[in-house]
Amino acid sequence: MESPVSSVSDTAEPQSTRARIEEMGRAARAAARCMARADTATKNSALQAIAAQLDTQREHVAEANARDMQAGRDDGLDDALLDRLELTDARIDAMIEGLQQIAELPDPVGEIEDLKYRPSGIQVGKMRVPLGVVGIIYESRPNVTIDAASLCLKSGNATILRGGSEALHSNGAIAACIAAGLKEAGLPETAVQVVDTTDREAVGAMISMPEYVDVIVPRGGTGLIERVSRDARVPVIKHLHGVCHVYLDDRADLDKAFRIALNAKTHRYGVCNAMESLLVSEDIAQEILPRLAAAYREAGVELRGCARTCEILGDCKAAQESDWSEEYLAPVLSIRVVADIDGAMDHIARYGSGHTEAIVTEDYSRARRFLSEVDASSVMVNASTRFADGFEYGLGAEIGISTDKIHARGPVGLEGLTSQKWIVLGDGHIRQ
Repeated sequence: MESPVSSVSDTAEPQSTRARIEEMGRAARAAARCMARADTATKNSALQAIAAQLDTQREHVAEANARDMQAGRDDGLDDALLDRLELTDARIDAMIEGLQQIAELPDPVGEIEDLKYRPSGIQVGKMRVPLGVVGIIYESRPNVTIDAASLCLKSGNATILRGGSEALHSNGAIAACIAAGLKEAGLPETAVQVVDTTDREAVGAMISMPEYVDVIVPRGGTGLIERVSRDARVPVIKHLHGVCHVYLDDRADLDKAFRIALNAKTHRYGVCNAMESLLVSEDIAQEILPRLAAAYREAGVELRGCARTCEILGDCKAAQESDWSEEYLAPVLSIRVVADIDGAMDHIARYGSGHTEAIVTEDYSRARRFLSEVDASSVMVNASTRFADGFEYGLGAEIGISTDKIHARGPVGLEGLTSQKWIVLGDGHIRQ
């Protein structure tokens, strides 16, 4: 199968990257109008057709991924990046399952809320509508191509996807499956377009054409997100860092505290909802920290602690000021002993990134205080930060996580890819 998006050609007079992205933008804007009026059955049909194409073409997708994997090895990509890049048979199965799950989710488009009569006799309410054209810029993982395309499709948006250069062939093969599925369902193939040039100017073009793109979602490293946030002329849905904390209160159940603190750090390291700093009440530190430290060390986690932590543990590395705001994405954990819940919340207010914060306590009043006073997109009581995820929240999947306060916050799923407009229903009403 051929990619539905032609490459920037190598002819004598190649089309510039900027011109090519603008052409894609015009096509996406036209497709967005069609997507906005597509009914739920048609969108679900497209998702199922894409899933069938992926299944039929899995050998072709695997071959394309093998080319990317070999190029990655030749270029010296580390094991973690190669793992994110690889599309195993199980991961292709997961992509197919994800498409089917999103097809089963309720369609938010067209929902009408708060419809009320006004004294004048008119009815006023809000209708949920697509955002329009969503630009998504991401790195490494080719499965994001399916996640992003399926969420945008179900929410009635057109999308332009720009994956990392290391996944160029994989994304092209997946894009061909998406185009075939859209065509089979009678939707425009340009509703999902995958940029197939490695030219970095493609990113610059996407983030600076508000006439064609309504919102940008960057997914990747700090450098990418900082660049997009700094240079974009289009609204951005993003999170920059995932400096997540777990606070173990002196009224915590210590077995719960042990399980949660261990899972939040060691379940997976290179994810934005992993705990990076552990805060422990001084009243339980002597009892809980040695037990946790033994488990962390068995898992290969390097510990960096405050003076009190080092005093309790003995062989813990002293934490530096920079450790408290560091997103390690690695088996490294900073630990601070604090006086109480106020000390924990003060630390979070100073060093937190607004992503996910958790408290372990059996005290209802303290739990309520933490929920009310901690400023983050997800705040948890007696649960691991690893639950901050679109699938775990029942969203089916997520386009990303936003730490902004407008327009979406936390895991961004179908509803986060829509907006609302006011609607007015009358019967010949005129304003007096």
